[in-house]
Amino acid sequence: MKMINKTYKFRLFPTKEQEVHLNQHFGHSRWVYNHFLNERKEQYQADKKSDNYYKQAATLTKLKKEEDTKWLKEVNSQTLQFALRSLDTAFLNFFRGNAQFPKFKSRKHKNTFTIPQFGKLEDGKIIIPKFRDGIKVKLHREVKGEIGKMSITKTPTGKYYVSIFTEQEADELPKTNRQVGIDLGLKDFVITSDNNKFKNNRYTKKYTKQLKKAQQHLSRKQNGSNGFEKQKLKVVKIHEKIASCRLDTLHKVSKELVESYDLISVEDLNVKGMIKNHKLSKHIADASWGNFVTLLQYKCNWYGKELVKVNRFYPSSKTCGDCGWINQELKLSDREWTCKSCGVVHDRDVNASRNILKEGLKNISAGTVEYTDGDSNKTSVKKHKSMKSEAQPIASGVGG
Repeated sequence: MKMINKTYKFRLFPTKEQEVHLNQHFGHSRWVYNHFLNERKEQYQADKKSDNYYKQAATLTKLKKEEDTKWLKEVNSQTLQFALRSLDTAFLNFFRGNAQFPKFKSRKHKNTFTIPQFGKLEDGKIIIPKFRDGIKVKLHREVKGEIGKMSITKTPTGKYYVSIFTEQEADELPKTNRQVGIDLGLKDFVITSDNNKFKNNRYTKKYTKQLKKAQQHLSRKQNGSNGFEKQKLKVVKIHEKIASCRLDTLHKVSKELVESYDLISVEDLNVKGMIKNHKLSKHIADASWGNFVTLLQYKCNWYGKELVKVNRFYPSSKTCGDCGWINQELKLSDREWTCKSCGVVHDRDVNASRNILKEGLKNISAGTVEYTDGDSNKTSVKKHKSMKSEAQPIASGVGG
């Protein structure tokens, strides 16, 4: 049986005393992260080298014994060590070219800390180190599998959540013997090759007037006053509402597709590049195509389905799905077009989804690998070429 990692997220309801202690954990973890990030920056600027996790962990132990920083003992020691682990991972990702340079954490944004072990659920409460009485949690579904680390988060609206990481056996969905290609769009969010369309709810547009009004009221408040903080909270709540509605839709659509089809073929869109189009960037960001494909990917992995990505340079919209003729004159505003070769009238998006399915099945039979996402394209191609050039002498040696 295949084992998978699954995360459960629940709302927490701490007491006032527990809120104070939780805020200590947020603040101490943030201080440790920022302190050692600054230390690494100074070391690198001076010697082009910086301490690794193990050296900084030893320094952290010394800081707890010093008079000025002995307050670090107030929180769980493993939580502070995990903050160092996160910093070390951020640096590794930066040097590997997978992320930007680590940034300092701010209390104004989402606050979080992680308990790597010894977390458990008992009688509707989470039990973690330094919180022996437990924190009340609203469990809206059963937690399956072995519980690993837990992450506590405080949102800008003042709500507390716990993310419980588990390892469990995969529950594969029954096979449907159906395949589908999907085209992601702005007019309709998802268009399938069997002509099903999922509405694009445009949540940002839906709440634009409400958000604009709240931001106008905020601009008239004196920065730092009680009125300013109250109005700021109203603005943040609207943003939270938009994000929650969008994520809920993404989960529902992705789950329905995974339940309905055994194979899903999707175009490997360069969302980062597309957002640079200032006319469409707001709408593309609101659609959240990248996040949607990520949800499809891990749900296919969970439930025994297959996701195939088609090369982003494949002209899915321009190619006639009946005869293969390519319409080089097709514009973005053309929602329907007629093939000059066979005379078939195409719905632009449905035709694209059908071509994406065909190309996905073709890639599977040929055993080809799609391009990677984002700016790593050029790097991946260079690596592929270098690997190919290094392998040529070996291949010729075997053949000769």
